[in-house]
Amino acid sequence: MLAAVLADSPAPGFEAPDPAHEFNPTPLAEFSLAGIDFAITRITLINWLACALVIFFLVAASRRPKIVPGKLQFAGESIYGFIRGGIARDVIGPDGIKFAPFLATFFMFILANNIMGIVPFAQIPPTSKFAIPLFLAAIVYITYIAVGIKRQGLGTYFKNLVYVADAPMALQPLMIPLEIFQKLVSRPFTLAVRLFANMFAGHLLLVVFMLGTTYMLFTADDWQLKVLSPAPFVMSIAMTFFEILVQVLQAYVFTLLTATYLQESLSGEH
Repeated sequence: MLAAVLADSPAPGFEAPDPAHEFNPTPLAEFSLAGIDFAITRITLINWLACALVIFFLVAASRRPKIVPGKLQFAGESIYGFIRGGIARDVIGPDGIKFAPFLATFFMFILANNIMGIVPFAQIPPTSKFAIPLFLAAIVYITYIAVGIKRQGLGTYFKNLVYVADAPMALQPLMIPLEIFQKLVSRPFTLAVRLFANMFAGHLLLVVFMLGTTYMLFTADDWQLKVLSPAPFVMSIAMTFFEILVQVLQAYVFTLLTATYLQESLSGEH
């Protein structure tokens, strides 16, 4: 829509880039494996870079632990301690301590990929591609179901999952299909969509404001637009700081919801 509006503007020679291309870049390499086509794009490389940075940070922070921690060790221990105490133990309970490494890994992986949206020369979060949040949600889905079956047994787990004990028997035929849909279909989907939609929308807003700045300052013939060009630029800076908040918050929310689902599976509560 933005491209169409700008393309119809009176400024000659202006060709607005398609914002959608940001999320579907030209493949750098393509190959097939077991009959499945794969493509390596710029976003793939950014995702690999985010993974490498997380691994480097964790190795550097834990390589030579000291009683008086250095900056990297302190940062690593602070992040892990926050997830261990503030999410794993507080949400799941004593059993949550063993899930702390799992939850901390999720948090740091998502945060690193989200932050790539504001890193110069990267400037797009891989989590704005639906495949990555969906893959993460699938891991959570399989994990909390497996944990629930292991703790409660197959029959008891699925009974507790879909049967609402407090609901009247007359409502059970209505409640059970709704619970099946919500717990086994809607839950993983909304978990993925929440992360994807926030990262997609945030990056698209930044693209729109920067594209508007470029058009008004360098392409438009109207001097009034040139005078007003700092406005979208200032907004893009403000949105960048707001996006940082959203990036951290979404990593936290995803991790918190994961812990909530694990707690439900472990406790057997509806």
